[in-house]
Amino acid sequence: MDELTYAIGDIHGCACALERLLALIVAHAAGRCRRLVFLGDYIDKGPESARAVAIVRETQERTPEAVTCLMGNREYALLRAMRDPRRAAAWIATGGDRTLASYGVATVADLPATEMDWIAGLRTVHEDRLRYYVHAGFRPGRPGIDPSVRARLWIREPFLSVDYDFGKHVVHGHTPCYEGVPRRHPYRTNLDTAPLRTGRLTAAVFDQASPGPIAFLQS
Repeated sequence: MDELTYAIGDIHGCACALERLLALIVAHAAGRCRRLVFLGDYIDKGPESARAVAIVRETQERTPEAVTCLMGNREYALLRAMRDPRRAAAWIATGGDRTLASYGVATVADLPATEMDWIAGLRTVHEDRLRYYVHAGFRPGRPGIDPSVRARLWIREPFLSVDYDFGKHVVHGHTPCYEGVPRRHPYRTNLDTAPLRTGRLTAAVFDQASPGPIAFLQS
């Protein structure tokens, strides 16, 4: 049978929703070969960042050849806060305080080194035959993967308002869909369904025949 790919949107410390979604993926795949692509933003804002990261890491460690974990802007912000203490206050004020609390520590320097090393090693883009996977998006105007890491992690406009064909369907998160419904566009699909607010964490299901999603799963 054809391999299925499940792309998972922004988690933001919602570990219970992640556990439910992973169980739904197993049931949906029903024994078929499957790949997982996490689109980043595992941490911050939600109450269980430490557990969310642990679940993602354990999932990757079980089948590293079938699991891709991308970096989100929240992980990047944490890394910057670790390198430059002047940035720590801004990270804490935008949800990092809940990440610290989930690890039971008071400062960025106290976060576990092994998990910070894992975060530092995350990639910012992934591709397969039909799709690009990225946290935020690309700058319209040139086909292929955007060389700008900042764009991959942070962009909203003009990516969101311009229907541009990058040569492959772009699967992303980063921009919350506060109605709790993923948004499919001609050349991209947004999977950030704001689980902390809506209670819905989303995965898109892809096959090897068509670029866009064939189904969505939500916890």
